[in-house]
Amino acid sequence: MILARADQATRRYGDVLALDRLDLEVRAGELVGLLGPNGAGKSTLINLLVGLRRPTAGRVELFGGDPRDPASRRRLGVTPQETGLPGTLRVGEVVDFVAAHFPDPVPKAELMDRFGLTEQARRQTGGLSGGQRRRLAVALAFVGRPRLVVLDEPTTGLDVEARHTLWEAIRAFHAEGGTVLLSSHYLEEVEALAQRVVVIGQGRVLADDTVNAVRGIVGVRRVSLVADELPALPGVVATEHAEGRTHLLTTDADQLVRDLVTGGVAFRELEVRPTSLEEAFLAITTGKRSGARPATTTAGHPTTV
Repeated sequence: MILARADQATRRYGDVLALDRLDLEVRAGELVGLLGPNGAGKSTLINLLVGLRRPTAGRVELFGGDPRDPASRRRLGVTPQETGLPGTLRVGEVVDFVAAHFPDPVPKAELMDRFGLTEQARRQTGGLSGGQRRRLAVALAFVGRPRLVVLDEPTTGLDVEARHTLWEAIRAFHAEGGTVLLSSHYLEEVEALAQRVVVIGQGRVLADDTVNAVRGIVGVRRVSLVADELPALPGVVATEHAEGRTHLLTTDADQLVRDLVTGGVAFRELEVRPTSLEEAFLAITTGKRSGARPATTTAGHPTTV
C-alpha cells in the first residue's frame, strides 16, 4: 500500500526550480532514507508531502488524498527541520497538549522513556538545551500513533548518545509496523536505519534502491594498503592518506592490485572493500560514477547505469 506519493512533482520558487518532475512512492512498512546535498530539494519534497506547500505542477498524495486536507494528515507524524516550542510550558505539558488532539495517544510515561525525556518532564522547554528540544520535537511526531512519520534532519545538534537514543526509538516504531521517511545529512544515520535510500540532486531522484544497491551504482571499491611510495595508477578515482595507510578509490580493484604487483610496488596489509554510503553519495551527487549517465534505480527494479 502506498502511503505517500509524488508524481512528476515540480516546485518553483520564482526562477528557482526546487523540484523537477520528481517521482517518489513511500509504501507501508518501509523505512526510507532521503539523502541529498544542501539545495537538492529534500525539504521542499517533504513540505509537499505533508501539505505545507503545493506543487507548481504534477501531483502529490498522502494516504490517497490531498496532503493539504486535514483528514489526510490524521495518521501522519512530522518533525520539520525547525520547531517552535512554547518556552514557558513544561515538557510534560507540551506532550499532554499534543496528545489531547488524538483519540488514542501513546501514554506520556512510555513516550518520555522511549525518547530519553523522563528527567526533563517538569522542566520548561525554554530552559532545555538545543539537543533536548530536538528530542522533544521528534517525540511529538509519535504521540498520536501515526502510520507514517516524516522526519526532516531529526538528529541535528544531538550528541552521539542522544542520536543513538533516537535511532532506537525510530527502529522500535518501524519494528511495530510503522513507516518512516527520514531526511538526513548524517550518512551514517541513513546507513544505520534505512532499508531503502533515495538520493536527490538538483530537484530530481538520482538513485532509489537498497543501501547496498546504491553503493553498487557507483562502481567504486576502496583499496587500502601500507606503502612507502606509489606511482600514478590508472583507474584511481581518489587517493586519501590516514594513520599511515593509503586509501585508493578505484573503478577496478582487481586490475589495481595487478598493476601494483606487476609494477613491483612494495606494499603490505592490503584490504579491498565496498565503498561506504558516504562515498556512494558523493559520487552520485557529483556525477562521478564510473561510466555514469543520468539514471535512477527503483527499489527492487534496478535500471542499468
